[in-house]
Amino acid sequence: MTTQTLVVAAVCFRDGADRILTVRKGGTDFFMLPGGKSEPGEAPGAAALREVYEELGVRVAKEDLSLLGSWSAAAANELDTIIDATVYLSSVLIAPIASAEIVELRWVDPTAATEPEFPLAPLLLEFVFPALAA
Repeated sequence: MTTQTLVVAAVCFRDGADRILTVRKGGTDFFMLPGGKSEPGEAPGAAALREVYEELGVRVAKEDLSLLGSWSAAAANELDTIIDATVYLSSVLIAPIASAEIVELRWVDPTAATEPEFPLAPLLLEFVFPALAA
């Protein structure tokens, strides 16, 4: 069994109630942050901005993002895969629209997500939500 590693970038958006936007891609079960794989030679910040536009139809300026953290975690929807994720926190409120491969959007209260009603990516539960609480 070979474990592969994917390099990804994602953005953590909050709404007015301090909930976090999660997305579910078609053919998958787990909800995760909007974002995705970096293209060859693409910096994490550029990848995050591109993915957010493709998946949510939202343009965010680089200045509206701050680094939340970089972590490695089990991939939510791919067996034998680890993701090396760079996660940014957005300072703007958005009105997302599910686009591209995104089939569902859900806002999640990170303080009440210890027993979520729907499956959340390990990256969220193990790293992002604790970082937001710190």
